[in-house]
Amino acid sequence: MTTTADFDTLLSAHEDDAFAPDTLAGLDDREEFPDDAVRVLDAAGLPAHYVLPPDGDVSETVRLLRAVARRDLTVAIAHGKTFLGAVPVWVAGTPAQTTRLAERVRGGEPVCWALTERDHGADLFAGEFTAAADGSGDGCGGDGSGDGRGGWRLTGEKWLINNATRSTLACVLARTDPAGGRRGFSVFLVDKRRLPEGAWHNLPKVRTHGIRGADISGFTLDGAPVPADSLIGGQGDGIAVVLKSLQLTRIACTALSLGAADHALRLARDFAAARELYGRRLADVPHVRRILGRAAAAALTAEAVSLLSARSVHTLPGELSAISAIAKAYVPTVTQETLTRLGELLGVRGFLTQPPGGGFAKLERDHRICAIFDGSTVVNRAALLNQMPRLARLLSRRRADTEGLRAATDLAAPLPAFDRDRLALLSVTGCSAVQSLPDAAARVREQGPPEAAALAHRLLAELAGLEAESAAFVPVAGGLPSTAFDLAERYERGYASAACLLLWLENPSLRTGRLGTDGLWLRACLTALLGEDDSDVFDALADVLLDATAPDFTLLGGAA
Repeated sequence: MTTTADFDTLLSAHEDDAFAPDTLAGLDDREEFPDDAVRVLDAAGLPAHYVLPPDGDVSETVRLLRAVARRDLTVAIAHGKTFLGAVPVWVAGTPAQTTRLAERVRGGEPVCWALTERDHGADLFAGEFTAAADGSGDGCGGDGSGDGRGGWRLTGEKWLINNATRSTLACVLARTDPAGGRRGFSVFLVDKRRLPEGAWHNLPKVRTHGIRGADISGFTLDGAPVPADSLIGGQGDGIAVVLKSLQLTRIACTALSLGAADHALRLARDFAAARELYGRRLADVPHVRRILGRAAAAALTAEAVSLLSARSVHTLPGELSAISAIAKAYVPTVTQETLTRLGELLGVRGFLTQPPGGGFAKLERDHRICAIFDGSTVVNRAALLNQMPRLARLLSRRRADTEGLRAATDLAAPLPAFDRDRLALLSVTGCSAVQSLPDAAARVREQGPPEAAALAHRLLAELAGLEAESAAFVPVAGGLPSTAFDLAERYERGYASAACLLLWLENPSLRTGRLGTDGLWLRACLTALLGEDDSDVFDALADVLLDATAPDFTLLGGAA
């Protein structure tokens, strides 16, 4: 397995060829797939980190994908899609299916995840792609009335699928009951190599605003025969398998936003440090420093959310229905807001598409897709609100899985193996991080620097408001009022606050160096989360950013 440091060193060695900024910009301009960069990642062993059982580490996968994304989002999305495509097998496959797929993924074969359809978008229950039991064995009828022991016939179109054309394998959601409904769909792992000639038809690549070089296309099948062992999970389990898979993929997607933030901060830092305005360096202008400091605080907060969420895959799997929705809504949203602010700082430079000096425009438009795939921000906030009554009750009771939470937040603690049997469509234990916020705030008030203690005190007042608002929330049939989404955002900020407090408390290494001394990063993150304007703390954080030489500005050592 590739370590993060070795992987980053290897990618840096290719910044004059496959990962050269002008090379990647040229591919984007011509809308060409980044074949050379993908081959570098394959040779580096990245596909092995897309295999979850038996000893995969989602937090390490996120760190590696982040290293790719900080260089180019198109490459990261194109290559990382295999993790997303394979997850349904890790979640519900048999040991034999898991072993077979793991071997092929490690060998670099791309896997796509075929969920969406042209006329139905993200409405999975409306899907018309069908799988009918094949009448060639066990007396199964060709009308779909059998049990599939003789295999299946797949018919329909899947569209706007990443790597649809380039993949050799596809996890496909298909309607197996004409009536549809929660038990009306199943997931199949389709192997193109086992299909008769002409059974699989690729659809043309779709031109997109961002990630122009990615293989965003589709395919059609017309009675394509697949064997019985292509069914993942049981017949009718498809929606449940997809929802559990999304709990992992949504967290993995945070790597893309973290990498985008790394890239944007580097561009803005270099611009501010080199540019002069009226005889002085742009980086010395107070307003500019405040923009840089706020952007750095937002990036570190997003990292804290991602760190806690990725480790929770292993330590708090039963809570992922809530955690993944929070992470997928919060991290891309706060990153896009940060990119907007940094774009204004860069001015006309932010509109240039070619290096040197360019690259931000491509980065900004590429990142916009991150808030959409695997459930948009609205979809994830709605998913969180559907659980809000239970989350509110558990918040008021102050109950938390302290053991699982401590293992998630102690970055030196070994992670247990991923246990798919603990995944649940709804979290029985709520969200332990938010529910532990009062205790974490109290501990920081006792142990932290005075400035951090004062912020923790103000967090308790915010928490009291969140508790009251969530307790009064009642889901209504026929949709959610706009005010409800404000509650979801508030709950996300509660989770982000808890992530920052708990990581600071449980990791002495995060309390050292320029970022950690006097709780600088913690104070900056909490100040931003509380919506306060403290020029001193943002100026101090801007100092660290401007002096940083590492390619990433991170809690894990790059900004020390």
